[in-house]
Amino acid sequence: MTLGAPSSSASTSSSRPQALVSGPIRAHRCAGENSVAGHTLLRNRQGPCSAIRTISRDKAGWLSAQEREEIEAVRARLNQQLQLASWDTKEPVASTSQASANDCVCEDEYHPSQGWRSQPHHLTKQQLWERVREEAQRDADSEPALASNLYSTILAHPNLEKTMSFLLANKLANPTMLGMQLMRLISEAYEDDPSLIDAALADLQAVYDRDPACDDYSQAMLYFKGFQAVQCQRVAHWLWQRGRKSLALAIQSRMSEAFHVDIHPAAVIGRGVMIDHATGVVIGETAVVGDNVSMLHHVTLGGSGTGRGVRHPTIGHGVLLGAGVTVLGPVVVGAGSKVGAGSVVVSDIPCHCVAVGVPARILKRDIIKEPVQEMDQCVDYVLNYEI
Repeated sequence: MTLGAPSSSASTSSSRPQALVSGPIRAHRCAGENSVAGHTLLRNRQGPCSAIRTISRDKAGWLSAQEREEIEAVRARLNQQLQLASWDTKEPVASTSQASANDCVCEDEYHPSQGWRSQPHHLTKQQLWERVREEAQRDADSEPALASNLYSTILAHPNLEKTMSFLLANKLANPTMLGMQLMRLISEAYEDDPSLIDAALADLQAVYDRDPACDDYSQAMLYFKGFQAVQCQRVAHWLWQRGRKSLALAIQSRMSEAFHVDIHPAAVIGRGVMIDHATGVVIGETAVVGDNVSMLHHVTLGGSGTGRGVRHPTIGHGVLLGAGVTVLGPVVVGAGSKVGAGSVVVSDIPCHCVAVGVPARILKRDIIKEPVQEMDQCVDYVLNYEI
């Protein structure tokens, strides 16, 4: 398979991608500007990357020829910057015999910009559930005022799915959307699509790994509204994909009221996503957020124009978006890049770069460190930046 623009055999579809999933692909760091191959952002679950689905509204008849051309242009940029690879293989797309002097050099070390992959220190689903129960029991014993809340939310339930259903339902419930109805709905979603709870586990592990303020898994699950908002959006996205758009939009509205986080149900969110503090985060309808992405409060992934095609950003794997970052239009932020706090991004950013400013400009390329591992919004650009 040739890296770069999609082949003519790749069929154009107007439906949205089913999920952002990442196969266990080894890292390949390059010497050029687009420095990483093996980053898979848009892949069909049913097969290799040739079956890519484009990002647009659901009905092809709503798109004009110009809008379809714009969608193809976005997909071409994705192929160029993120270097799509086959999802069911560990080998690089380009063979060693085809590699030129400027091609990638394989590394065995895992990098977050490759996409989500369970690490040796991560807990299994059962281990994490047992850990959460232990933490809840400890807190209930030490703080009697919390005992009732912890029992009804965690200790009274047999598994993680029931706990998440109860927790999210109570956060979203109001006088006209009853908690018991929402709890049954969320439980139905988890039973129908187990990948929802798998994504929740990845998000919970990401918060525990990256947020220095998080001491316990139960702490993130119960009290971190960024984690809770992402899980609500995953359920709303499940509804949206099944044509239940009115209910999906109702959940979006309640989520915005409850968490002050507004993520459209049609947006595609990867695994291992952490939204720290979360207040004021806005993610639009055609936005795509990759795996291992971290963003802070007041981040906006906003649209540009009134067209019905792609009008929101695509954020690659392992990207760090600092507090107050605004990314506007159908631009691509390449895998492993960092955008400094308060920046406004209106054009593409290649992989593994540092960008800052209004509008954002690239200050460093081919950065070695993975920004989401250090969560540092300051180092690498403040000392050398002039307004």
